Amino acid sequence: MTNELDPRPEDLKQRVWESIQRDELPPRDDRGRMRMVMNNLVLHLHPSKVAKPTLKFTYTWGLGGLALLLVMLLSITGVMLMFVYTPSPQTAYQDMLNLQTEVWFGQLIRNLHHWSGNLLVIVAFLHLLRIFFTGGFRTPREFNWILGVALLLLVIAANFTGYLLPWDQLAYWAVTVGSSLLSYLPVIGEGLRNFLLGGPEVGAATLTNFYGMHVAIIPLTLMGIVSFHIWRVRKDTLSIPRKLDGSIDGSDGGTQVEKVTTLPHLVSREVVFALLMTGAILLWAVWMNAPLEAAANPDHSPNPAKAAWYFMGLQELLLHFHPVFGAIIIPTLGIAALALLPYQRFDLSAEGVWFRSRKGRQMAIVGALTALIAVPLFVILDEYVLDLPGMLPSLPTIISNGWLPFAALLLLLIGYYDGMKRLFKATACETRQSVFVLLVVAFVVLTVIGIAFRGEGMALMFPWEVLS
Repeated sequence: MTNELDPRPEDLKQRVWESIQRDELPPRDDRGRMRMVMNNLVLHLHPSKVAKPTLKFTYTWGLGGLALLLVMLLSITGVMLMFVYTPSPQTAYQDMLNLQTEVWFGQLIRNLHHWSGNLLVIVAFLHLLRIFFTGGFRTPREFNWILGVALLLLVIAANFTGYLLPWDQLAYWAVTVGSSLLSYLPVIGEGLRNFLLGGPEVGAATLTNFYGMHVAIIPLTLMGIVSFHIWRVRKDTLSIPRKLDGSIDGSDGGTQVEKVTTLPHLVSREVVFALLMTGAILLWAVWMNAPLEAAANPDHSPNPAKAAWYFMGLQELLLHFHPVFGAIIIPTLGIAALALLPYQRFDLSAEGVWFRSRKGRQMAIVGALTALIAVPLFVILDEYVLDLPGMLPSLPTIISNGWLPFAALLLLLIGYYDGMKRLFKATACETRQSVFVLLVVAFVVLTVIGIAFRGEGMALMFPWEVLS
């Protein structure tokens, strides 16, 4: 059965398959083969015409195009860096020093590569949020949403493998801490960690493995999925921005969509935006050098030893939950929930409307404020007041510091969902969005706490104390 707002089959398996295999095969004739060629990725990155409202910058913020630009910058600068870098503990750090003093514009190239990689993580994350908040993941774009989630994970993996290559103290211990999260995977965790590191600890084999993944395996996979992702955007069409009343943005309330040619209307905007962003990134790279600490020393651990910044939210979770929950269960459930979002039933037609509705916007603000207030309070409470393992010494820590706080967290989320839905008399779509905002802001707050408020021994401190 289907409904008017969401005319899709109830069977989840059928819906997943339909989202992957969107089009029927063309007929076996010359015209069919020609249509297949004309739909080729290389020949048609853009349609010949696009809906005029989609050109509005404040609808997409150019995030998809900026991500592609950053991938291009990373590819170019990465190839240039390969000419002066050797993945060996004996030479890697010296190569970084040579870039600063011996290679013309070497420091600038490394700066561009480093900051573009960090910015790509942020842009890919923001692009995912933009798609969610404008409903761009709904039919027929469900599978492209999953590709987007996969691309975000690949971007993080690319940054993580590249993080080790300078072979300084910051890189060495960040990778040591980050890779230790794999050890908490049941059965396969330790073996998988040893496989990636090339042994029980970070060493020469790790550097070789990470270099191979960083310059070959991950980029090839990333480019393949990016190509398919762009092709699916082309085939599934872009979502069109709409007003709160559902009318097309920029129209007088009608449903007729004005179309304009891709050349020059869309391409000219893309070129100008790419030039501006390239200039901005170049200025930042000139002004701010990529960090480089002392050479890696396996015998001297810094205090505190922190993971890369994009893993600090997970490291913060580990301080409050049993490792199985903080490193495995909660992140896995979060990724699974992201992947399943487009396959939920929708009771509100709001594609192209920022934050679904006026009520949805209010509920999103409540979700963000709740996270901004509640998460620091819970962190302080757990740091200075609560000690569940000490209060329940007879229970295994996986129960006292795992199942119990996890169950409490789930009950709070269920209570929040039910309370918001009743309080605002909202639809399921609006309420799910509020919960999503709550969880995203909560993770961002945990990341900020881990980066700026954790000092020696991972104790809570003010930022100026951490820096000193």
